[in-house]
Amino acid sequence: MGINGTTELYGIMGNPVAHSLSPAMHNAAFAALGLNKAYLPFAVQDVSQAMRGLRALGIKGVSVTIPHKQAVMEHLDSIDPVAKKIGAVNTLVIDNGAIHGTNTDWLGANRALSEKISIKGASALLLGAGGSARAIGFGLLEAGASLTIASRTPEKGQALAGLLGCPWLPLAEAGTAKADILVNATSMGMGSQQDLLPIASQALAKFKVVMDIVYAPLATRLLQEAEKAGCQTINGLAMLLYQGAAQFELWTGQQAPVEVMHQSLLTSLGYNP
Repeated sequence: MGINGTTELYGIMGNPVAHSLSPAMHNAAFAALGLNKAYLPFAVQDVSQAMRGLRALGIKGVSVTIPHKQAVMEHLDSIDPVAKKIGAVNTLVIDNGAIHGTNTDWLGANRALSEKISIKGASALLLGAGGSARAIGFGLLEAGASLTIASRTPEKGQALAGLLGCPWLPLAEAGTAKADILVNATSMGMGSQQDLLPIASQALAKFKVVMDIVYAPLATRLLQEAEKAGCQTINGLAMLLYQGAAQFELWTGQQAPVEVMHQSLLTSLGYNP
């Protein structure tokens, strides 16, 4: 698609954003459906100024990433009730200068899990207490699961467990818990922590489904060990893909070309689909 005077602009705001896979994913989706839209990365430090700029420039929609998911909330004209409960916004829908905030992170996690297991009535163990864990935890409860939180930092973990009304365990004791679903929302398995496991490998056989939100590497050590233990596994691209698909549908009113978006993510990570 060529850029012209009627091209509608979308983007992602955060700091940093140069590494983001979202531009490749959304631009591939726009092109697949022949939409005259383009998606750009916006490196933002001053959220207040950026929000004024979005209105002034007629930007149509924006993904929000670290560290701005909470800071944007005070600049919104309206907010989705679930996003308000989560306390974080990852998606802005802008219509005639009015900015509506919502959160598709929980939708992405639930859709990924729902392909493997019925969430309603299932039990889940969630590792981590950061922003992603917060959205995933709310989403699991919203879908009717029971939940236990395990984290390295007691203060953050207990605060999140209190907010969600669920039990908390130290991460070192996560292996004692039994659940249908295990979700890793810690950074263990990524970068310099690639060789680390957030839970003992011998405990994995207790879970039916293991999801890791880390996507670099795609096959984390946790997922490799979970497969050996006979679990169904979900890699980190699934949540990224489906939260992006939900954003696309909010912005365009059209069904997202999920397979095209998935292929673009794989290509961006250097995998040959």
